[in-house]
Amino acid sequence: MTVAGDEVPALCYPQLTGLPEPGDRVLLNATALELGLGTGGYALVVAIPDRLPPDATGPGHLMKARYTPMQASVPGADEQGSAHHDLLRDADDLAGMPVVIADLHSALPAIVAGYRASRPDARPARIAYLMLDSGALPAWFSRTVAGLADAGWLAATITVGQAFGGDLETVTLHSGLLAARYVVGAELAVVAQGPGNLGTGTRWGFSGVAAGEAVNAAAVLGGRPVGSLRISAADARDRHRGISHHSLTAYGRVALARADIVVPELDGEFGAQLLAAAQPLGVRHNLVRISVEGLAGALADCPVPLATMGRALADDLPYFLAAAAAGRHAAHLNAGPPPASSGDGSSSSR
Repeated sequence: MTVAGDEVPALCYPQLTGLPEPGDRVLLNATALELGLGTGGYALVVAIPDRLPPDATGPGHLMKARYTPMQASVPGADEQGSAHHDLLRDADDLAGMPVVIADLHSALPAIVAGYRASRPDARPARIAYLMLDSGALPAWFSRTVAGLADAGWLAATITVGQAFGGDLETVTLHSGLLAARYVVGAELAVVAQGPGNLGTGTRWGFSGVAAGEAVNAAAVLGGRPVGSLRISAADARDRHRGISHHSLTAYGRVALARADIVVPELDGEFGAQLLAAAQPLGVRHNLVRISVEGLAGALADCPVPLATMGRALADDLPYFLAAAAAGRHAAHLNAGPPPASSGDGSSSSR
């Protein structure tokens, strides 16, 4: 139990509370800290009671984190009065833009690394990250997003639904994808939840189920949905070893539209087991086998640390290779026609 006088690690969002100064008295929410959570294991500054920030009277009219004490008014790219409203009002087509979808936030830098390493020319890549609201709501929590943006690897972050703090704000994933295409001018969109995946060990009780809905959104708008598999050779939990049940449920049950599901070509028994486990997804989707040659080096050169569930790149390389392979496939899609299908729901591209 955290009490007054205890020293605890705390996180503050000055955009919501104002900037704390030494000696300030602060109101903290220490719930995540006391529960010992990993990603969210901080106390959070709720307010600086003796020095409240100015009233939030910014230009925006979209309320994010609605009807909570920390609700924030943000300017939406798709709202009336936005400079982009006329552009987005009747927008309805992604024109085949690849949309890579992942379960975990930790896949984001690996997908981007795989895409950049596999493009046929040296032009700067314009990549938009669509942050879903099924994990952290503030994009400011993600050091990964900040690092990728600073390195020039992301053209924009778009926070959708109840998530906020991106370069652009939109009401839905659908309008966010259209903003990526027409406002950002992105050649690739990556969709994943923010930090803080929630799982219960049940078939349906996990926040990554939103990955399946993202496939549907990308497809209905004329994009090219690409599913990045969550795999692991190191997770101690059976439900996440090989292909995680999160991917099998999200892509196999929730996604109603057809997607390219990328299966990385890994060596040995693990690679064979992975391919066998993916076969049921081929009933609904296109299974695309992608070489991972050269991708380990691309991952090692990533400008942000790579980690998933406490495991670094060397601890669970197959996880990151799978995400990078999805990025590589998206680069292939932008370079030319999609690989030809073998007729059994699978195809191969190197």
